[in-house]
Amino acid sequence: RGSHRTVTTRRDDKAPRFPDHVSRQWNIADRPDRWWVADFPYVWTLAGFVYVSFLVDVFSRRILGWR
Repeated sequence: RGSHRTVTTRRDDKAPRFPDHVSRQWNIADRPDRWWVADFPYVWTLAGFVYVSFLVDVFSRRILGWR
């Protein structure tokens, strides 16, 4: 595999930033279905690289959906 890395995004420092409504306090969810987070990892498969999306409930830490 070597040291080759695939660049999937390029940061734009001039782009507007969304506000951080949770102040990075990931442990304050007090009940299910109140706070969801999403992740979009870039994964290597036998068919090549693909994006996978996950929707996670912060309180239960369960994956609610993926595609």
